[in-house]
Amino acid sequence: MSNFQITRVQGAPISNEEYIADLKRVSQLAGTPKVTQALYAKHGQFDRRNLSRRFGTWNKALIAAGLSISNEVDIADDRLFENILALWQHYGRQPRRAELARSPSKISQGAYRRRFRSWMEALRSFVAWSNSSEERARDSVRGPANERESRPGRAPSLRLRFRVMLRDSFCCRHCGSSPAKRLGVELHVDHITPWSKGGETVLDNLQTLCSQCNLGKGNIHP
Repeated sequence: MSNFQITRVQGAPISNEEYIADLKRVSQLAGTPKVTQALYAKHGQFDRRNLSRRFGTWNKALIAAGLSISNEVDIADDRLFENILALWQHYGRQPRRAELARSPSKISQGAYRRRFRSWMEALRSFVAWSNSSEERARDSVRGPANERESRPGRAPSLRLRFRVMLRDSFCCRHCGSSPAKRLGVELHVDHITPWSKGGETVLDNLQTLCSQCNLGKGNIHP
C-alpha cells in the first residue's frame, strides 16, 4: 500500500517557514552552507525572486535560514575575527583556508582576501589583534575614567576567549577533551571563581571546559 502525500495547491500562499525550510533543504542537498541564487534556481522549490522579495534581500533570507553569506562586502573586522575563532574552536587548531567553505564558517574566503589579501595574513592579523593588551582594548570601548572604575562585564570578550583557549591548548581543563581529538566536542570559557561569588573576568580566573564538564560544574567553586 502506498503512503499518502500532500502536494502544494498551485497559488497557495507560501509562509516564511516554508521558504526557510527549502533553503535549508537545498543547502543540505548541495553540501554547502553557502546557497547562491544560481544554486537555488537549480534545486529550489520556489521562485528565488519571490524569496528575495519576502525577506528584503537574498542575503537576509540566508541569514533567516542560518546559512552563510557568500557575497557580502565590507564586513567588519570583529565579525571576520569572530568567524576565525569559531573555526579555531571547532577544529581545536589553526583553521585552514579550505575550511571557510564548510560549517561552522559563515564567511567565505573572498571576504578575507578582499580585507587582508591572503588567508595567512588574515590569521596573522587575528593573532596580533588577540595578543594586544586586553586592558587597552577594554578602555577603548568604555566611557570616561570614572566609568572605567566599575567591574568588568561577566562575558569575556572575543579577544579574551581566544587567549584563554590558546593558553589551554583548546582542551578541557577537567577531562582533556578537545575538538582536535574527538568530533563534536564543544568548548566553553568558564569562570574558575564564579562570577556570582565575586570572580573577575580576567585571564587568570578563566578556564576552558567542554560543555559536559561546564554543565556538571554548575556554580560550585573548586
